[in-house]
Amino acid sequence: MNQENRPPLPPFTVETAIRKVRGAEDGWNTRDAAKVALAYTHDTCWRNRSEFIEGRAQAQAFLERKWRKELDYRLIKELWAFADNRIAVRYAYEWHDDSGNWFRSYGNENWEFAANGLMHRRFACINDLPIAESERKYHWPLGRRPDDHPGLSDLGL
Repeated sequence: MNQENRPPLPPFTVETAIRKVRGAEDGWNTRDAAKVALAYTHDTCWRNRSEFIEGRAQAQAFLERKWRKELDYRLIKELWAFADNRIAVRYAYEWHDDSGNWFRSYGNENWEFAANGLMHRRFACINDLPIAESERKYHWPLGRRPDDHPGLSDLGL
């Protein structure tokens, strides 16, 4: 397998789209910016909130900044729709800042993949909701969400 291939490859089926979404969730939950950046094409283009990111190096730098600010980050993604080489997801993640203020950030992303399965375009819309620590719903140890942990729909999110 070519190192630049990232299965599953498009065109997606419902099963492969779900695997792609879970793979992205698992990657982001590592909070390893260098590893996560490898899932994107060298010339990837992102819009994340009001920030525009071009290229894998900028994506990695963005992720490094993100996870320095968003502490104890835990993410759940859910497939919303897919067609050919595109996937739409909704997600929510919980985190706190360095003052101990907790947030649940809700968002939607539209993804477009290259033929080799690397993400070429990522468009994200995100809203942050301050929450009390007692309102947290994500309590698994940092890292991959356990398979038996409820997803977004199961949690009423």
